[in-house]
Amino acid sequence: MAATCTLGPMNEWPQGWSNDNRGNRYGRGSADAQPEGARVMRQVRRGEPSAPPYGAPQQGGGYGGVPQQPSYGNGNGFDDGAGYDNYNSGYNTGQVYGGGPGGGGPGGEYERGPRRAPNWRKRIKWTAIVVLSVVIVTSVSTYFWADSKLHRDVDLSKVIDRPAAGSGTNYLIVGSDSRQGLSAAQKKELHTGSAEGKRTDSMMILHVGDNGDTLISLPRDSDVEIPSYQGSTSGKVYKGTGRHTKLNAAYAEDGPTLLVRTIEYNTGLHIDHYVEIGFAGFAGIVDAVGGVTINIDKGFKDKYSGADFKAGTQTLNGEEALAFVRTRHAFATSDLQRTKNQQKFLAALAHQVATPSTILNPFKLYPTLGAGLDSLTVDKDMSLWDLGSMFFAMKDVNGGNGTSMNMPISGSTGGNLVWDKAKVKTLVDELKNDQKVTVTGN
Repeated sequence: MAATCTLGPMNEWPQGWSNDNRGNRYGRGSADAQPEGARVMRQVRRGEPSAPPYGAPQQGGGYGGVPQQPSYGNGNGFDDGAGYDNYNSGYNTGQVYGGGPGGGGPGGEYERGPRRAPNWRKRIKWTAIVVLSVVIVTSVSTYFWADSKLHRDVDLSKVIDRPAAGSGTNYLIVGSDSRQGLSAAQKKELHTGSAEGKRTDSMMILHVGDNGDTLISLPRDSDVEIPSYQGSTSGKVYKGTGRHTKLNAAYAEDGPTLLVRTIEYNTGLHIDHYVEIGFAGFAGIVDAVGGVTINIDKGFKDKYSGADFKAGTQTLNGEEALAFVRTRHAFATSDLQRTKNQQKFLAALAHQVATPSTILNPFKLYPTLGAGLDSLTVDKDMSLWDLGSMFFAMKDVNGGNGTSMNMPISGSTGGNLVWDKAKVKTLVDELKNDQKVTVTGN
């Protein structure tokens, strides 16, 4: 006997699942082969209605029995009424979807705001940091480069029986007739001659203090006593015999240390630093700085130095500058006039070197430093700071903020110039105490 299976009516679906209520739900158990109507995609351009996939519009605005889906461009929401712009509009205007006003919540537009203005304060800050870093690195590098070029060959610790140091700083500046490094052609061009050894063509004491700077020329023909001294190479102490000679003979006898010892003994003034420059270095500095402008009061000629100058303001190159500071045969008071010319020119040279046009121009600064430092001989304790202080003090003297003078002279003996002892004592006391100088020189 065959088993009989009794089935209920095919339309007896659970409530809400009748074919009439289900609608066309393709893919969810619908017996209808018609798929669900395509939704309006975001790529639909604004203003173009979506084409119905199947059939004519049904009641309620749907197509083929499918309720009309929300549009992305008409301000309607999905279920909560929130407005969405269509994709094309958002793409063209730079909108970002998924947020409300200000972003974050559903149902709103999140628009990228206007481009932010540059943060100039931040840019200026970082630019300043970069520039400052470059300046610091360049300055430090230049300092060590320049410091390595100084020839610290003079040991002032070998000078014996020294007077006590006073206030301020005293530099002994020496211009020697050293021909070291000059070729035969250069010697001829610069009119230096070919004498062996070294002598001092100029000697000056520069006092740097709080009450004005003072530049004092010491004539090479000054009559001085050679005191007891310690040999610079032998270390042997030579006893003084009361011997008198010209000042430049002390340098020729035993170099810078005996010269310092002789000046300190005959003046009572402590020398803190020693600076020496030769012919070649002097001319090289002048050429590197582009020449030095100076006013010559009265024209003169000298076949020995090669000088041939007319009166008036003019710019001298290295060769002309060397002739100007070395000339003495053209003057009645040969050594005194020469020291005045040397003071005048060296002060003008220092002024030219210390100007912004030289310091801030690397194409002038480095050649000038190279030419000068290569030819300078200084004491072992001399720093670049001391050297800079010396040059700026000479610039002040040239600018009228200091005193420029010759050592006071009272007469002569045997062709040597005799210092005025009373005036020299007063001058030295004022320098030691860093007082304003009241003494006048010749």
